[in-house]
Amino acid sequence: MSTTTGIKEVARRAGVSIGTVSNVLNRPELVAMTTRQRVLDAIAELGYVRNDSARQLRAGQSRQIALVVLDVTNPFFTDVVRGAEAAAEDHGVMVVVCNSGEDAGREHRHLDLLEEQRVRGVLITPVDESPNSRLEQLIQRGTPVVLVDRGSGRHSRCSVAVDDVLGGRLAGEHLVEQGHRHIAFVGGPISIAQVHDRHAGVAEAVAGHAELSVVPTPNLTVASGRIAATQIAAREPGERPTAVFCANDLLALGVLQEMTQRGVRVPQDVAIVGYDDIEFAAAAAVPLSSVRQPREQLGRTAAALLLEEIEDDGRHEHRHVVFQPELVVRESSGRPRGRRAGRQSPYKNRR
Repeated sequence: MSTTTGIKEVARRAGVSIGTVSNVLNRPELVAMTTRQRVLDAIAELGYVRNDSARQLRAGQSRQIALVVLDVTNPFFTDVVRGAEAAAEDHGVMVVVCNSGEDAGREHRHLDLLEEQRVRGVLITPVDESPNSRLEQLIQRGTPVVLVDRGSGRHSRCSVAVDDVLGGRLAGEHLVEQGHRHIAFVGGPISIAQVHDRHAGVAEAVAGHAELSVVPTPNLTVASGRIAATQIAAREPGERPTAVFCANDLLALGVLQEMTQRGVRVPQDVAIVGYDDIEFAAAAAVPLSSVRQPREQLGRTAAALLLEEIEDDGRHEHRHVVFQPELVVRESSGRPRGRRAGRQSPYKNRR
């Protein structure tokens, strides 16, 4: 069976015009039943498969939307994709996933290709928060854009995000309430909005209650978490932080792995809190405390906003949806040795 079979061969086999075959494929109600069946038989015999993408490009639109993520290996984004796909499937639309790898140049190349492919819209977690002329260019040319896990701050596009300042504050308050007075924040680059906001939140929470040091990382991976843990463990016991708050769970899992390998007990010697509450957090050797985000709901809501904008044809009103995170406490941030029972929380009367 030839893979190059085209509409001309189908028309020749069925003894009809190319226009008749086109009508059978696109407007079958216009074709008599006997003629329609003859064309369908020819299609089956020849193994013809319509080139739907070419047809869509000729029409200037497709049935695809794109989702550009920072790190396709991060389970957080896996769940975001799952939510976006669920919303898209309800509309008969397919989601194309692209990985920027936290590289702005790669992100721009993806956007160029997606625009060439005439995707209906783009969901994206941008690499940084600086003014993004490429996204604005997409919007001006008629391609809707929705920011995912980022606030927009602009009227030209929708956004779906989590209050990451609150998330950082929840982690910081929890660690202070556990009696920690030297806390390390592990994460980076700080140019990533989520990292910046989570650091701002924990800094706000511990101010006046604990010392906060920062261990920067080049990215948000398990490997970077292990390197950060090596730096922390190398400090003298009296200078070592008794708690670590990581900008995401991958970093936290790396810190946990390295600390365990070095004989540093978690949580007795060092408590650890992550962020995202991915599936692996609860399954870690020491179950990981983490700030939970509604990952699938982020993806589903973002895709729903994008599809609404596509279908409303100019009548859409941009919205900025912000979800609230919650702290899930597990063994990794349990009560440190030596804490006096019944100690009053420093936050009891703050709110």
